[in-house]
Amino acid sequence: MPTDSWTEITTTDELVTLLGEPLPRVRDKARPALLEVDRDWLAASPFCVMATASADGRCDASPKGDPAGQLVHVLDERTIAIAERPGNRRADGYRNILENPHVGLNFLIPGRGDTLRVNGRARLVSDAPFFDEMLVKGHRPLLAVVVEIDELFFHCAKAFLRSGIWQPETWDPEGIVPRRAVLAHEIEPTGMTVEQLDDYYRPENYSKGLYA
Repeated sequence: MPTDSWTEITTTDELVTLLGEPLPRVRDKARPALLEVDRDWLAASPFCVMATASADGRCDASPKGDPAGQLVHVLDERTIAIAERPGNRRADGYRNILENPHVGLNFLIPGRGDTLRVNGRARLVSDAPFFDEMLVKGHRPLLAVVVEIDELFFHCAKAFLRSGIWQPETWDPEGIVPRRAVLAHEIEPTGMTVEQLDDYYRPENYSKGLYA
């Protein structure tokens, strides 16, 4: 793709000239420890995205989900833990954490446009007494990502308003992109037929392995 006609931003000054400076209340809103309202938010959130980067800058953004009230375990005002449950075993983000502990987390509440962003340093813990408090359907975590908070703040709803993501009337999950079974059959070397994959991804079948 030719790029000679692009105008690229290469300095902070150029970026500020284009976007402007943030208002003081936006610039200074980050805080170093959890408030009670932050704890309430974490208790209400069933989903977050965890961003990591390896030592050489390879990035990953991984979704994490559990029932609201069980996604995040608060250890103290500066420390939280997120459980790892059975998954695809790629562990891209965890491999990054072993090289570079810095993580960014964005916690969502369904229907809310604002989010809670947490930046900090993570470590992987394979067992600890607090795992007993992270049971879901009788299963302890496989491991926990323990995050020491550097800063956290609420992020505004503009991206969600622009996208209309919480407006069901705009949803068309299979209107353009084929269903998961077709994607797996066409792109991933599963060795299974579409019919077999449809059965595999059927919610009542796929959900059986969420915690076992």
